Amino acid sequence: MIRVLLVDDQHLIRAGLRMLCDSEPDLDVVGEADNGRDAVTLAARLSPDVVVMDLRMPGVDGITATGRILADRPATRVLVLTTFGDDDHLYPALTAGACGFLLKDAPPTELLDGVRRAAAGDSPFSADVLQRLVRRAVHARPEAPAPIEGLTARERDVLDLVAEGLSNMEIADRLHIGVTTVKTHITSLMTKTNSPNRVRLALFAHNRS
Repeated sequence: MIRVLLVDDQHLIRAGLRMLCDSEPDLDVVGEADNGRDAVTLAARLSPDVVVMDLRMPGVDGITATGRILADRPATRVLVLTTFGDDDHLYPALTAGACGFLLKDAPPTELLDGVRRAAAGDSPFSADVLQRLVRRAVHARPEAPAPIEGLTARERDVLDLVAEGLSNMEIADRLHIGVTTVKTHITSLMTKTNSPNRVRLALFAHNRS
């Protein structure tokens, strides 16, 4: 069971997120907070596996709260869910320790997948956010990595779609395979390319193209 803490200053957003999580047998919403200060307190008391964190809130904002939570509980996974996908919000959140960054217009399936991936140690990102991270990384470090031998044809297909920023569900639909199969291929790709997370894997894919 994945223990989830919801943090958002809008009651309707929290209510919608709770309903979404409560519909899943493996997700347990253990608490809610409408500001960053309460989020820090609840994270210490409730020990959630994943904190779904808004960024713009009165008082203590989500970026500050993320840093404080992870300073006390570094194993906690903080998944940002925000309306604002610009660099002024993205990079400070990642610097504070957020493991992923999703936008509030993401489909419910993407959010649920993101919570599970965050709990599993992955780094879920909305497609356009991931593409921007890759572009910036490529610009900062344009050299191409050494080629990796031993990729199967299907792994190369999956790798190309990861570079496009597609989610696991979108890759599964595009290739007409199961989501579990996609996850298996991505795990194998991360191992073969020595990529610790999806962003690094996308960067590798972009550089080899």
